[in-house]
Amino acid sequence: MTAEQDDRARASRHPTAPSDVVAFLSAHPPFDALEESDVERVAASADVEFFLAGSTIFSQSTQPVEHLRVVRTGAVEIVLDGRVLDMLGAGELFGHASMLSGLPPGFTARAQEDTLCYRIPEAVARVVLAQPASVRFVARSLLAMHEALPGAPPRSPAPDPANRPVATLIRDPPLLCSPDTTIREAAAKMTAAPATSIVIELGDSLGILTDRDLRSRVIADAVPFDAPVSSVMSAPAYTVEPDRLGGDVLLEMLDRGVRHFPVLTASREVIGVIEATDLLAVETLSSFYLRRAISRAESVGDLARALQALRPTVVALHQARVAASSIAAIYSVVLDSLTRRLIELALARVAEPPAEFAWLALGSQSRREATPGSDVDSAIVWYGDVPEETVRPYLHELATEVSRGLGECGIRLDSHGASASDLLFVRSIESWQRVARSWIEDPTREQALILVSVLVDSRPVWGIHSGNPLSDTFRSARSRPELLHLLARFALSHRPPTGFLRGLVVEHDGEHRGRLDLKNGGLLPIVDLARWAGMAAGVTSAATLERLRAAGEAGTLPTANVRTLEDAFELFTELRMEHQVEQLQAGIEPDDHLNPDDLSQLARAHLREAFRAVASVQKRIAAELSLGMR
Repeated sequence: MTAEQDDRARASRHPTAPSDVVAFLSAHPPFDALEESDVERVAASADVEFFLAGSTIFSQSTQPVEHLRVVRTGAVEIVLDGRVLDMLGAGELFGHASMLSGLPPGFTARAQEDTLCYRIPEAVARVVLAQPASVRFVARSLLAMHEALPGAPPRSPAPDPANRPVATLIRDPPLLCSPDTTIREAAAKMTAAPATSIVIELGDSLGILTDRDLRSRVIADAVPFDAPVSSVMSAPAYTVEPDRLGGDVLLEMLDRGVRHFPVLTASREVIGVIEATDLLAVETLSSFYLRRAISRAESVGDLARALQALRPTVVALHQARVAASSIAAIYSVVLDSLTRRLIELALARVAEPPAEFAWLALGSQSRREATPGSDVDSAIVWYGDVPEETVRPYLHELATEVSRGLGECGIRLDSHGASASDLLFVRSIESWQRVARSWIEDPTREQALILVSVLVDSRPVWGIHSGNPLSDTFRSARSRPELLHLLARFALSHRPPTGFLRGLVVEHDGEHRGRLDLKNGGLLPIVDLARWAGMAAGVTSAATLERLRAAGEAGTLPTANVRTLEDAFELFTELRMEHQVEQLQAGIEPDDHLNPDDLSQLARAHLREAFRAVASVQKRIAAELSLGMR
């Protein structure tokens, strides 16, 4: 008897109680979208299986699964090559990827604790999964599918869209139209392209019409084809930035029940539409289980326990040779998820907010460049004509609780006070825009340049997501030469640590004596230059590399300088991540202070040349600024 047969021999099967099963299934997707008669048919076909903790339900690379299973009680681990990838709880489906594809399962399903499952036969399950409401679950199943048959010759894995920017996954240019375009004209354009969606330009925002909308909103509701497309579009459309990771975007699609996201650059240009089908090749995401655990946490203690897996995940990704920039993006996405869940838990304990608001990530988290050694910066913006004395104390108290929760989860807050737990960073949209305009008009004011640099790097992670309310205010900076000149000077104030002794300058005293500060000496000069050059190109909130590319395209930085800064940024990011991973493995709190003696001679030479190259770019920019002032 095989191990799987032995485990199955211990599983007990009992007749079901259809009314109880119907009530349970009806409370969970995709069954909650079915007609009651369909759910009753599913319930009547279901067997009950009981698995002891540790029992194998089915194994990786055996035979195709012939049933759909739904967890009733307990928990099921999804295991690949001995590593737990995901944990399924009550109401969740598994086994359908193998059943639908006819391929052996790409993972092992194992009872993590004593578990009760409903087992639904294939003939009935296929009818359920063919329903439109089930598409998201079919997509989720593909996250863990293995495409190769057992015994097939090894092949190089295809690039995983999970860790690729969505800009690289766009297949076709966007299809655009105006809101007064007729439905007939829009459908004709979609057919001719061919495309499954068309984006409607609405001035400050976008709408979208998909082929699904044509079926459900036009044909089903008998809307005249000569009606304007604005009458049936979805607006405002949820948009994503080009540097967003494919895996993160797929999760948002699944959570929102949306299949199309326009991809929008920092300069508000639509470069394409990313579809769910573009992302279905994504295999199991390294951070998927962690983010799911975060979303299910019911207390700060639960979150703290979930976050214990974050640093080991970073180490595992590094050991798997994932690019440091991708690891930083994944780390930042997890911080977003953690922040959102802390806000949700805090809101559940207090009265309804007196005004709509957005929680903004600042700094490296906003740029999706955070690492285990980064601290967290934040701000809050609220909307509406509500008295400040009513809103501000409420939001400040909320921010204080969220910040405390971040600390309990092991996330450091900004040591310089750029935090929503500080009243200065809790303001109405009018107040933020007013102070931003004052800094733009008089950048010589005390700390104006520092605060501009902080607020330009902002991104909403909770609440209203219409644009970037703080950073968008600085778009007018492009027409303010005095501000740009001072920002350039400010960017040049951070110098790479070049010198005569081995070509590197290290700290001479204090706890970091003999070490290089990779953040302040390497990354910060490039981040500052990219921010200035990006703003000069009309780009505000964006990742450093995206700002550099935009600056190169706009001509605010020569192409050669852009390439130099890009290469140096990637080198510094890789060395920083490697240094922090080594510290994590040694049980040391990660920082940015690298001992040059720990590097190989070749790595030290590359680092020295990168510092010199950045310094050379700074020198050329400084010379150009001096000429411009004459």
